[in-house]
This record gives sequence, structure tokens and C-alpha cells, in this order.
Amino acid sequence: MSQKTETAGEKRPDPPAHLSKEMKEFWTGVFERKNLQPHEILILAKACEAFDRGEQARQILDKEGFTFEDRFGQPRARPEVAIERDSRAQFAKLLSQIHLHSPQAW
Repeated sequence: MSQKTETAGEKRPDPPAHLSKEMKEFWTGVFERKNLQPHEILILAKACEAFDRGEQARQILDKEGFTFEDRFGQPRARPEVAIERDSRAQFAKLLSQIHLHSPQAW
């Protein structure tokens, strides 16, 4: 992670380049309100990645629907349902580990 932005002599890391615009804004907002320890920065990065992964799954579900028919014609949940669910849970858990709330609270 590059460290570029400075305030009051402290360096704040830039958001990872692969994050969505929404998560980059969230990242910046977190550092405007809180100083994080190096291990907390890693947790924040993983939380942002989890959020983005869940959003990717949600976009697929919006387009494809929640189910598909298996080879026997039976409805099955798309894999993205579990990805979205698991990503949301992971996001919430990781934020709680560094005492943060969801992006809507920012």
C-alpha cells in the first residue's frame, strides 16, 4: 500500500487501486475519522474487498435471478446467493473487529 496523503505529520495510506469507487470513498472517510494500526489497515482492506465481492454477486443476481434449473429441471440457488450472503457477513465481522460501522453510517 502506498502512503501518500499527509495530515498533521501523519501519513494515511491511499485506498488499494482495485477497490470500487464506493469503497475508496469509504476508505478515505475512515481515515478522516480514525487512526488505524497497521493490522487494522489490513483488516479494513479485506472488509472493503468483501463488500465489493458481495456487490459483484448482487449485480449478477439482479441480472440473472436467484435460481437456475439444474439438469433435472429443478430450481437451484445460484452460487452468487451464497457469495453475496457470505461477503456481507464477512464485511460486518471485519468492520466490527476494528470498531467500525457499515458504510451507510459514514
